[in-house]
Amino acid sequence: MYAVIKTGGKQYKVAAGEKLKIEQIPADVGSEITLDQVLAVGEGESLKIGEPLVAGAAVKATVVAQGRHDKVKIFKMRRRKHYQKRQGHRQNFTEILINTIKA
Repeated sequence: MYAVIKTGGKQYKVAAGEKLKIEQIPADVGSEITLDQVLAVGEGESLKIGEPLVAGAAVKATVVAQGRHDKVKIFKMRRRKHYQKRQGHRQNFTEILINTIKA
């Protein structure tokens, strides 16, 4: 069984037992969370698509870790204008383990 969930402005296809890094959500490590924005649920050949959400569907997950991704370096330059700008960015993430999918 798999589900397509929406969190942090992105969509993810998840199945039970998978680990996933999503946009940071305020939850303690080890706590169980419920992701209720389920766009589709499928099992084998059957697929249930929501309009826009599947009614009564939810995904339960456990927060494994909170962290930050590797640094992305941003470098801007205008040639012949003596302009250079260096910047870095590290995005926060929450790593979750998918426990169950309820359709």
